[in-house]
Parts: sequence; structure tokens; C-alpha cells
Amino acid sequence: MSWSGMPEPNINYEPRHYICRRAEGALALDGRVDKPFWEAAVWSEDFVDIEGDLKPKPTKRTRVKMLWDDEYFYFAAEMEEDQIWATLTERDSVIFYDKDFEIFIDPDGDSHQYYEFEINALNTVWDLLLVKPYRDGGPPVNGWDIAGLKTAVHIDGELNNPEAGSKKWSVEVAIPWQSLRECAAEGRPPVAGEFWRVNFSRVEWQTDVKEGQYRKVLNPDTGKPYPEDNWVWSPMGLINMHYPELWGYVMFSDGVRGEEFELSRDEMIKWELRKLYYKQRNYYEQHGAFTADAGLLMGEEMWSIEPVIETTRSMFQITVPSSDGLSMLCIREDGKLWKE
Repeated sequence: MSWSGMPEPNINYEPRHYICRRAEGALALDGRVDKPFWEAAVWSEDFVDIEGDLKPKPTKRTRVKMLWDDEYFYFAAEMEEDQIWATLTERDSVIFYDKDFEIFIDPDGDSHQYYEFEINALNTVWDLLLVKPYRDGGPPVNGWDIAGLKTAVHIDGELNNPEAGSKKWSVEVAIPWQSLRECAAEGRPPVAGEFWRVNFSRVEWQTDVKEGQYRKVLNPDTGKPYPEDNWVWSPMGLINMHYPELWGYVMFSDGVRGEEFELSRDEMIKWELRKLYYKQRNYYEQHGAFTADAGLLMGEEMWSIEPVIETTRSMFQITVPSSDGLSMLCIREDGKLWKE
């Protein structure tokens, strides 16, 4: 296979983190987040532009909450919106063609075998499983559905009515661990003290009102809608959600263990491996071959690792010791990262 290059994120590695506490009692979903079930969960930071500090802050507030119990991973999102608009009603439609809210979950943090979920204000869902990121050849499994999924939407205002004086919309989502185990380490739900990689995106289109209905604003030069805004919890440093290594860290707490999260040394080593993976793929695009010379990839940057690189005509593997020296961290040409 001939490998293409890829954009390198323009960002310092500081993914956001969230302490996900245990839920108390059962959730009766109605889309509202102002009820006792969610009192145990703190709000996340407000969403930012997908490119982070490279772009202005969003004009409308978005924030999320998370909880967990033995059966479900729970999500709540609240989105300020004075133009609540949605049109798609068929499951597995391309929901981001409407304004939407999206959840991304990579249980084991290897950037392969992860989940994407999208929902609009009509409570229409698109759920899919990604075997690999699109940059690594995909493919998405669009026919995959979350068995036992529960969702609800609440609208503070009125859907598709420009005269309603709308203020916000909110969603509740309950995803069974039984559906998420497929891509999880050891095929099991998390235990207290572990983290999963998670991110959220809100797609916001420019809309105006014509003949009493919302319409996407068209660029007069192209006749097509202006590009959508992408507002996210943990910034990506480029306009692409499918870099799972940049998603946030959600640590699961049982209220007994400490609720402090600290980015481990191994996670920083993994990030340096990721940067070498970007550079190796871009080297291939320029030269038609991978290089075993780490110096050509590392250049004048400051690095804390001393990698060993093995290559063939169409493959590579980069290996470094883990922080405790007891195992090795490895990454290969399709972005798969693992410990051995």
C-alpha cells in the first residue's frame, strides 16, 4: 500500500480531562439536564473552536456532563441556540448536515476501533464504528448500531420556528457498556481509576430566515453554504475530529479513589510517538519510502525519547521504552499504537 502524508496538528499536547463520577439512581430520559440525576456531575469547560486558540471562541455556549454506573455511560449536553433547526429524520443520515451534537469514544486509546455518535434536535441518531481513522484507510462501519441506546432531546423554545424566541436545546444519551465493550481493552467496561479517550463536537451552520423558515446561508461566490463551525470540548489543532490521540481523558471515579487526574509520563511518550508517525508518513509522501534514520524525522526539535525505527518498503514500526522501562511502546504506519 502506498501511504499518503497527513496534516500535523498545530497544538500543544494538553488534552482536557474530566472526572466521571458514579450515577445515583436510574435516569428517566427527557432531554432535560436540570434534574437531580445530574447534580452529582460537574459541567465541563465551555467548548472552544476545533482549532483551539487559532480561532475565536464560539459565540454560543456548549458544555457537557458525564456519569457512569454498571450498565451505562451517560452524557448530557446543553447548547445555547436562538435558531434551533433540524430536518433529518432517518436514522444513520449524515446528521452533521443539520446542526448537531457529537460524541467520540476510543476506549483503549490506540486510535483504532472507536465510536462516533451524532444527534440533532429532532432526536435523530447516526451511530457508527470506525475500524481506523480515515487518514489510515478507515473504513467506517455505518451499519453498526448501539444496541440498547437511549436518547432524548429537550428544546427551550420551538424547533424550526424563527418566531419562537428560542434559547437552547439539550440532549441526554445513555450508551450501554455492552455495546462499547467490543473496542475496549480486554473486552470489558472500565473500572474506577481507568480512563477512556473521549471528545465532543457541536456542528453549527450559519442560517438565516427565508419565507418563515431557516435556510443555510449561501456564499455568493460559490452558491454553496458557508463551511460549518466545529465547536469541541478538547481542541484538535486542525479541522478534523478523527485524530483520536487528541481527544480528552475521561477518568472513571467510584468516589472512593482519589479524583485527581495527572497526565502520565507514558501518555507524553505516546504523543511523541504520534508526532514521529506524522513525520514518517509525510516523509514517505515526499520521498516514496520510509526512513530508519530518526534524526531525519526529529530535526532540531526537543525530544525526550530515543526511538528505534524499523522499515520495509511499505511499513514501519517505531519503538521506545515505556516510562518504567519494563515494556515497549510501539507505533506503526497505520497509526496503531500499543504496549508490548
